[in-house]
Amino acid sequence: MADSLSVAQGREYLAIPGPSVIPGRVLQAMHRPSPNIYEGPLHSLTDSLIPDLRRVARTRHHVAIYICNGHGAWEAALSNVLAPGDKVLVPATGRFGHGWADVAAGLGAEVALIEFGKSSPMDMERIAETLRADRGHEIKAVLAVHVDTSSSVRNDIDALRAVLDDLGHPALLMADCIASLGCDRFEMDDWGVDVMVTASQKGLMVPPGLGFVFFNDKAAARRAELSCVSRYWDWVPRANPQEFYQYFGGTAPTHHLYGLRAALDMINEEGLEHVWARHARLANAIWAACETWGEHNGPLRMNIADPAHRSHAVTALRLETGQGTALRAWLADHLGLTLGIGLGMAAPDDPARHRFFRLGHMGHVNGQMILGLLGGIETGMRALGIAHGTGGVQAAAAVIAGR
Repeated sequence: MADSLSVAQGREYLAIPGPSVIPGRVLQAMHRPSPNIYEGPLHSLTDSLIPDLRRVARTRHHVAIYICNGHGAWEAALSNVLAPGDKVLVPATGRFGHGWADVAAGLGAEVALIEFGKSSPMDMERIAETLRADRGHEIKAVLAVHVDTSSSVRNDIDALRAVLDDLGHPALLMADCIASLGCDRFEMDDWGVDVMVTASQKGLMVPPGLGFVFFNDKAAARRAELSCVSRYWDWVPRANPQEFYQYFGGTAPTHHLYGLRAALDMINEEGLEHVWARHARLANAIWAACETWGEHNGPLRMNIADPAHRSHAVTALRLETGQGTALRAWLADHLGLTLGIGLGMAAPDDPARHRFFRLGHMGHVNGQMILGLLGGIETGMRALGIAHGTGGVQAAAAVIAGR
């Protein structure tokens, strides 16, 4: 029987895949009185965000900022490129592909969905077959999730662009980078992405509340063809404001902007290439621990078998013994460590949902935090009597040490 004593007092660790850990520097930047929104420093601060947002997205093109979450960014992007009745292709590799498809349907689009399940990346040949059959080019856009936060799969957006180019298909390539921007390598211009959406609460290390839509000139031309676009979602005044309020369609999200400025400064100081490398190293450490725990027929399994298709920001896991929920509860109650739920892996009324959980390792994370996370999980499995291979934390430490 496990000891019931809790040692959860002290600073909690939120290891969920968003909202991510907020750096103290970002919190301090936001901890201020409300500023003047009509003139003064807030205007110049906002202007300074645009080139740095472009730098993180690896684009020279346009960016529009919205006061919303990722779902709002989905709708904002689609509202600027689709008319009711337009057809979109959605290759779904988890819950969030289905979510974006549902938003498109709600705007009156006809959705063609290719289902790849919950544990596999996009199959480019199946996508090519669908596009090849679209001889009349009725498909106006392909909506692809770079990293699906539910399944933790990372899709090859560059390869998807190659499929479109090889077939000469004119559909816009639209990418959801809500879970991946600032964590996994993403090259908007080099990969030929026409529209990209993201949000503030993951790799950008700012509280939820800001959505971003990046778009190139091809997408801007499509917007110009539409006869009607929502006044609020219209990206034209936001990307090219004549007055300050047009950045946001009204009152600015003042304190989020201060936080975003601090977060972008941190990314610039570290260097984006190093940010990507840090996330990759820490993700590999987590995978080494999980592989060790799953040895000798242990019940722990990673949702994505092939490391080449795993996200560097989130890892989805399952316990075949069905104790995922119990492990999460024990860690929260006894260690002050919160893991993510197994989102979308089983129906809410299906007992199988208790197998699944996720680890968020995005944004403001370092080696000692990841080792603490893994040490906590190993402790919880021991306390609950969950079978596991020995040496998981040591395997992770070797990866972090570069051994």
